[in-house]
Amino acid sequence: MIRIGTSMLALAAMLALPSVSVPAAAQTGKAKAKPAAAAAAQEPTAAEADAFVARAEKEFYEFNLEAGRVAWINATFITDDTDALVAAYGARGTEMAVKFALEAAKYQNVKDLSPDTKRKLDILRSAIVLPAPTRPGAAGELSEIATRIGSMYGKGRGTLRGKEISGSDIEAEMGTNRNPAELKEMWISWHNNVGAPMRADYAKMVGIANEGAGELGFKDVGAMWRSGYDMPADEFAALTDKLWLEVKPLYDSLHRYVRMKLNQKYGSAVQPASGPIRADLLGNMWAQEWGNIYDIVAPPGSGDLGFDVGELLQQKGYDHLKMVKAGENFYSSLGFAGLPDTFWTRSQFLKPRDREVQCHASAWDLDDKDDLRIKMCIKVNSDDFVTIHHELGHNYYQRAYKDQPLLYRTGANDGFHEAIGDFIALSITPEYLVQIGLLDPSKVPSADKDIGLLLRQAMDKVAFLPFGLLMDKWRWGVFSGETKTDNYNSAWNALRLRYQGITPPEPRGEDKFDPGAKYHIPNNVPYTRYFLARILQFQFYKAACEQAGWKGPLHRCSFFGNKEVGTKLNAMLAMGASKPWPDALEAFTGTREISGKALVEYFGPLKDWLDEQTKGQPEGW
Repeated sequence: MIRIGTSMLALAAMLALPSVSVPAAAQTGKAKAKPAAAAAAQEPTAAEADAFVARAEKEFYEFNLEAGRVAWINATFITDDTDALVAAYGARGTEMAVKFALEAAKYQNVKDLSPDTKRKLDILRSAIVLPAPTRPGAAGELSEIATRIGSMYGKGRGTLRGKEISGSDIEAEMGTNRNPAELKEMWISWHNNVGAPMRADYAKMVGIANEGAGELGFKDVGAMWRSGYDMPADEFAALTDKLWLEVKPLYDSLHRYVRMKLNQKYGSAVQPASGPIRADLLGNMWAQEWGNIYDIVAPPGSGDLGFDVGELLQQKGYDHLKMVKAGENFYSSLGFAGLPDTFWTRSQFLKPRDREVQCHASAWDLDDKDDLRIKMCIKVNSDDFVTIHHELGHNYYQRAYKDQPLLYRTGANDGFHEAIGDFIALSITPEYLVQIGLLDPSKVPSADKDIGLLLRQAMDKVAFLPFGLLMDKWRWGVFSGETKTDNYNSAWNALRLRYQGITPPEPRGEDKFDPGAKYHIPNNVPYTRYFLARILQFQFYKAACEQAGWKGPLHRCSFFGNKEVGTKLNAMLAMGASKPWPDALEAFTGTREISGKALVEYFGPLKDWLDEQTKGQPEGW
């Protein structure tokens, strides 16, 4: 149940740096012709482009300082007033970004632009999440809707045994409850209470944002999102499909095995032996990660790993601060400087008792320098221990590129930002737990436990892959108009069936809006980054293990304490977005091609075992 966080830039993109593209007239060449003398007199110059970029970066920086603080206050103190403030800043940020995007378009064909200025102009045109059209009031309306549905999610409640239960508590309960009727109740109540009420607002928001995207030269918002990967939008979509096909056989094997084990536990009346898996049985509200039901699927004889990280943390007296200190210590062992004092005094580590907050884990950099923070509602368990390592990856990335110009202060692509913490978390191996004093050396699992270790990892890492892909595939269809407003829910569940092989615990009609029950939909956080991160993290991990000279099985590698890895890692992080992402990938891994091969290699022994266990079982769904 790892809750995947976002960097501050990603979180505040709607507020501060929305991405836009070239106006339609500029792209098509259909702008009204001007007399030659007037055109020559008004032809922009490279010097003017340089001056414009400098001005845009200065104004964005000044705005971000205020907008980031407003966003933080709203996330950690949800009220009607803070909703209104964040909506107002969202409107201002959108209008500013659209203004700069339109101006940036004027300089795209200027001769003698420096590579640096040209890249920054492209970024100014392609960094928005939701573009508002330029008609009066549109930016404010768009921001108000986005803020409203985001707060609907933050205040969301479900029920358990007829009693109200909060979002964070329902996540925890879904991971431990094994009563099918109660799981069904929680799943249905959460999706009905949280998702359904925002359906009309969401459709209206899509229409306004698409109007803005079209005005700026894009076919739709989805095409605009796909334009930010240093390649044409259609090529990027094809790349994601290629990566999915590389890893799909591994997912299919895992799905077949988990379905078999759920059928054995619950019987065919609850979980049939063939077809899709019932979504609420998988230990996670969204069936995006399945590690919480490891006890159901654990291999006979080798399923007991000999330890549970959550239990170890509790036995050793860890609280929320000690857990975060352990995460910081990993990065320190690689040679990174410790977190600033303000991190410890300004972060939200626990859920306050006196107010509504967003508990969804996220990492923040409020001043683009040293005001690093995380926002979590930490519980002393294994999931949050891993999440802490992940979120700190964002913070260390943010600090590494802080000396870059403003427009380069982000990941090489958005998948990089998510992958850094994830690949560090892969190093939370038994050997690492011994090194930090959590696990007794005599308790390190022997080689005969490797299948159990790999299966436990795959229940999160591999199970997530199709969910990470389909989230934006659904939105791309919505934005393009391929998915009509009256087919939102059926299209969502069709994609979940096609890619994940899961089905809701009851039929879902078009009066529902199940996508809205997932944080990243109402909060408009693009999700392909997480799919990319699941692929990239294994490339990063394998590269780090090779740099550390690791000779054993890949899944047992820990590079904790290896400063050579830290030096190479920091060199990549410090690049930010100043170069195309293949340059950054090459700087750390030695290759310019993103590939699922490292992930497949990591879980290779597990796939062989899964296929052996499921001989004779129905294939597919």
